[in-house]
Amino acid sequence: MTTHVTIIGAGLGGLTLARVLHVHGITATVYEAEASPMARLQGGLLDIHDYNGQLALKEADLMDEFRAIILEGRQATRVLDQDGTVLLDEPDDGTGGRPEVQRGELRRILLDSLPDDTVRWGHKVSAVRALGDGLHEVAFADGGSLVTNLLVGADGAWSRVRPLLSDAVPEYFGRSFVETYLYDSETRHPVAARTVGGGSLFVIPPGSGARGKWIGAHRESGETLHAYVTLAKPLEWFDGIDFTDADAATARIAAEFEGWAPEITALITDSDTAPVVRPLNSLPIRHRWDRVPGATLLGDAAHLSPPDGEGANLAMQDAAELGLAIADHPDDIEAALTSYETALFPRSATAAADAVATNEAIGQELIGFFARDGEQGA
Repeated sequence: MTTHVTIIGAGLGGLTLARVLHVHGITATVYEAEASPMARLQGGLLDIHDYNGQLALKEADLMDEFRAIILEGRQATRVLDQDGTVLLDEPDDGTGGRPEVQRGELRRILLDSLPDDTVRWGHKVSAVRALGDGLHEVAFADGGSLVTNLLVGADGAWSRVRPLLSDAVPEYFGRSFVETYLYDSETRHPVAARTVGGGSLFVIPPGSGARGKWIGAHRESGETLHAYVTLAKPLEWFDGIDFTDADAATARIAAEFEGWAPEITALITDSDTAPVVRPLNSLPIRHRWDRVPGATLLGDAAHLSPPDGEGANLAMQDAAELGLAIADHPDDIEAALTSYETALFPRSATAAADAVATNEAIGQELIGFFARDGEQGA
């Protein structure tokens, strides 16, 4: 009988898996490279969808906790042209299926739902190797190691577990985010606050997909505005910017948006933080692997794709479905992993193709997409 599961990575996917297993009476240990839950900022807002992320939270028996951290009104969406013309202004009427929460708060309720000894912090994986008969050895940077008969790689884009199953390596998608933050926006940045509105802002001029230049922003908790400036530039272009010099880096990024309305470019020029570049990488759309006894992947480790508001939701969905498969086949690990991967591969291929199409379609055509579906977040 499966008595213990080893999970690498304490992101939303790894923690959701541990929680669903816990609900079904199956123990798991999560090994995380970060030193503590507060070792770094856990990202911005997530829209958790009623057709995948919320279903995972139901399987984790955490819907009440989830509802308690929802930021009301954040499903509002505004789309502007670069001159400030409003192309779409959709309020949050409370009927949408993608309520917004802070990633850090969602991670917290998952952590709080697990036994205290579930997550082992400060365990950076240095190597993983197969021992045969479905056993794998995980070595850590501190010199420790373990052997497990059920290993799950939930360790993101640069997964240390993935090479056990696949030779695929993420490749640069050709675009990068540059992130900025404006704090206490209602008092310190009122013009930018009015421009963003109550939820999400997208500034997507006609043809911006081809030009690869647009700006998105979220209103987060505490009157924080979190902006995502997207540029289709080679990595070498970003390497040529000294991001340790905040003023110079800000000026260089802002120069790409010369002529845009100042209330929009203020999301760059008035930032209270130094700009941070986030290259966007992806795995092949139809990434899959042959069944490897005793090991599997979930989330970005399995199907990294360009951001389209689905990544966290898909990782949680993967985790819930894997947890249920293990619970359904407690005496047969291979049956559990085969069942999980049989559903995972076509679902993740469709999601990856949709993510690529969405990113390539950035521009006027997205206005109809938002108005019609209302399901997409930055």
